[in-house]
Parts: sequence; structure tokens; C-alpha cells
Amino acid sequence: MLINFTKMNGAGNDFVLIDNRERKIKLTPEDAVRICDRHRGIGADGVMLLVPASGKADWAWDFYNADGSEAEMCGNGARCFARYVARTADVKDGFKFETKAGIITAKLHGDRVTINLTSPQDLRLKELVPLSVGKTEIHSLNTGVPHAVVFVPDADKAMVTTLGPEIRRHQHFAPRGTNVNFVQLKGGNTIRVRTYERGVEGETLACGTGVSASAMISARLYKLKSPVQVHVQGGDVLEVGFEENRGGFENVTLTGPADFVFDGQFRL
Repeated sequence: MLINFTKMNGAGNDFVLIDNRERKIKLTPEDAVRICDRHRGIGADGVMLLVPASGKADWAWDFYNADGSEAEMCGNGARCFARYVARTADVKDGFKFETKAGIITAKLHGDRVTINLTSPQDLRLKELVPLSVGKTEIHSLNTGVPHAVVFVPDADKAMVTTLGPEIRRHQHFAPRGTNVNFVQLKGGNTIRVRTYERGVEGETLACGTGVSASAMISARLYKLKSPVQVHVQGGDVLEVGFEENRGGFENVTLTGPADFVFDGQFRL
């Protein structure tokens, strides 16, 4: 079976997108792993299929991480999905689509997209977690998927490949595990973030839900103001907007690029 696909990236976080509005394509987790394989497949951080909505929104997605697991939400993926829907379904601006984390609204500005994120939950600050390097202060927030945040003096020297997987699987975040963000304050309303992503099981060039969690926790602890400019590992700058209300956050938005790379076919 030949399947048409589109390769896209959002700030270096890359995805394979497939039109499955007729529900004729049945992907297994093993299929997703093969598609995302960078040596024997197309290569991507995840696979998104455009599918009909249940009635609560205009469209919906089926989202697989590179390891075959299903993802609740992905900020960079949501921006790419929005541009893909606009091109594939010939729709304009301001449409909504369903994710496992809730309904997302997308607004297009050329090759940049603004999405809303569902209301963050489970904010926890200044928890001391025992790690191999000693007790470490970790903050956490769920922005559709769970994120841990560790502040570092220099993101270039952050122990992403060693502490990232240790924190990701730490019993403190069991049983689901967590994504892990290493955050450097850059002055003003600007931060730098590197992310170890659950489901990819490695560092990605950007993580939309991760930079959003990092921005809001930075605002709470260090008085940064909305919108926060976030420099990611791929070199792009994402913008996180939010409102603080009664100790929580609402009206969270994420703005950044969503680029088409190429179209192709693969045999399933």
C-alpha cells in the first residue's frame, strides 16, 4: 500500500503528516517506529494523521511518538498540523482540532502559527529530587504532557544526555515519566531551553509544550512577563504568551514557525 505523506518541521522538531480523513490507513506502533527511523525510514520525531473529529472541533489527529507510543499533545507538532490542515483541507484561519489533551485553536500568520494550549495543571515548585549528582531542585508543570524544569547557569553545558534520561524515568515522576527541560535565564523576558523528550528518548531541537512550561515556571519564580521569548536548540525563537490568575495560568499561546520540507510516498 503506497501512502502519500508530507514532511514538516516546527523549529527543528520534525514530523511526518498523513491524510487519513477516509480512515483507510491503519498504522500500528511498529509502523510509526519504522517511519520515524532516521536510517531505515523517513526520519522524524513523530507521525501525525489527519482524521475526522468527533464533533467537538473541525478536525482531529492521531499522534505517534518516534518510539510508537501515542502522544497527548505536542506544541511544535500542533503548529505543523495546523498548516498541514490548512493546505490539505483547504481551510483558512481560526479552526480547531482535537488532541488527547483537549481542543486546540490555530491561527496562521504566513509560515508562523499561533496555537492555544490547554490550561496547565499540576504546578509543583522547588522539589528536591535525589539524583546521581545529588539532590537537585526540580520544578514541574503539565502543559498537555508532563514537563520537569531544571534551571542551569549555562544551557550549552547542561547534562542533557545524562541527567535527561535519569529524570525522565525517575520514580518521582512514575509511572508515566516526564519530559525534561534545562533552562537558562538570558535576561529580560528571554530564556534558553534544551529538552530531553519522552517518547523520542533523546534531545530534540525544540519542544513546544516544554518551552511553554519553562516560560511559565520562569515567570512564577523569576518574575518574567508575558510574552516570553524562548531560544531553542535548533536556533529558532518561540514566543509563549499567558495570563496569571489566582496562582495559575490561563490563555496560554505558543507562536513559532511551521515549515513544509517535502512531499513523498512510502510503502506500508
